[in-house]
Amino acid sequence: MDMMGNKERRGVNFKGLLKRNWLLIATILSVLLGIILGVVVREYVSLSHLNKQYFGFPGEILMRMLKLVILPLIISSMITGVAALDSEVSGKIGLRAVVYYFSTTIIAVILGIILVMTIKPGVSQTAEHIDRAGTTPNVTTVDTLLDLLRNMFPENLVQACFQQYKTKRKELEPPKVSAETTTIPPLSTTIMAAVENITKDYKIIGTYSDGINVLGIIVFCVAFGLVIGKMGEKGRILLEFFDALNEATMKLVQIIMCYMPVGILFLIAAKIIEVEDWEIFRKMGLYMVTVLSGLAIHATVCLPLIFFVIVRKNPYTFTLGMAQALVTALMISSSSATLPVTFRCAEENNRIDKRITRFVLPVGATINMDGTALYEAVAAIFIAQLNDYALDVGQIVTISITATVASIGAAGVPNAGLVTMVIVLTAVGLPASDVTLIVAVDWLLDRFRTMINVLGDAYGAGIVQKLSKRELERMDLTSDVDVANPFALEATLDDEECEKKSYVNGGFTVDKTDAISFTETSQF
Repeated sequence: MDMMGNKERRGVNFKGLLKRNWLLIATILSVLLGIILGVVVREYVSLSHLNKQYFGFPGEILMRMLKLVILPLIISSMITGVAALDSEVSGKIGLRAVVYYFSTTIIAVILGIILVMTIKPGVSQTAEHIDRAGTTPNVTTVDTLLDLLRNMFPENLVQACFQQYKTKRKELEPPKVSAETTTIPPLSTTIMAAVENITKDYKIIGTYSDGINVLGIIVFCVAFGLVIGKMGEKGRILLEFFDALNEATMKLVQIIMCYMPVGILFLIAAKIIEVEDWEIFRKMGLYMVTVLSGLAIHATVCLPLIFFVIVRKNPYTFTLGMAQALVTALMISSSSATLPVTFRCAEENNRIDKRITRFVLPVGATINMDGTALYEAVAAIFIAQLNDYALDVGQIVTISITATVASIGAAGVPNAGLVTMVIVLTAVGLPASDVTLIVAVDWLLDRFRTMINVLGDAYGAGIVQKLSKRELERMDLTSDVDVANPFALEATLDDEECEKKSYVNGGFTVDKTDAISFTETSQF
């Protein structure tokens, strides 16, 4: 009887495991099927360029659906997240998050530099033997950094939802040389004094490029959330609206995720069919091994070690909880588009407080680029090795600083690393045109570094929650005392009963639970 009971329990546990993780299992299966389908179609079917695009259409639909919910998700989560915390607490949480992001990015850059200087992937070959692809982005360091600051303060909020500000330099025509006439009697001689000015002058012209200005929207939402938090009862209606918008958006995400396995299958198959030159992977093999090994060490050693030291919990269990988001990031190659899935995994699987995820994750998806920073440091030194260009200690330090700053400036969209790569190359006097040497394999490396970026964001949320434990508990206690705040819930029930519990800021309550996920304050 006891053996029968054990078998039944195992059967129930296995069914429960399948029920809880069916989406993750389906997604991993779709990746494998996508690879097989891509290889089979590539070998046995000859498709035209147009038919290749048609083949990838289901994958394109998935990308469009994920991008559709980015804007309402960022706006609603940031505003409710900041408004739910008083300005002092949100300031501390923001500072902790930024310190963590900077620290892990610097660690990633140093790790990349150590690996590329040890393995030396560019020493055994020259730039002439590698086929170039794409074009060199025309960017300058100063203008790019100034554009970053300009985009933080968009002049039109509606326009910021679909366009980013970008400046271009236009060369001015040199002024006409004036003729100076001198008369010397008895002969009249005209002496033309013309001094040629070889210094070129430029004029900055402002243009707009397509893409969400995530940085500008985040800055606005933080300020707007803080203002709502100070308004008390008057701001309650606005907060309830954004809270409902967040809940509705997460329900949409749940529906989109059901389509994800189908979309990912065709995304990966279409990409395998599109790649024309697989020989480049053999030529760039050592460079790719350097980047991928750096990303692997950062993801399996550096980040988990930081997490374990601060949180004192198993980091690999935490990583397993983020598996769906990591697979999604690997397939769609955009940390911003992965954000809806990251929210769901962090809140449901890893039980991170929604007050932390709503504030930390959107900021992380924009400025935390560990994978990108590591890749840029490796790529810059690899290009220097190809050109037989010896780098001194000062130039290596310059690369590390520039890669850190440039990665933070990179928007959370595919291939943004190439634009910032030019800034890193220019900073140490390397030819910017050599960025075309690494374009051919960038699409693959971009997927892996996006996955590391997303993992870094998630670990950041867990670490910030642990460090902010006291402030969050103090806010929970405040919400229990209804005399202290006239808008707090009159009765607060035990967490064990899984009843709704509210937290308060200024003069209103915000639910910590919603229809999609119950997220309790994690007691690390």
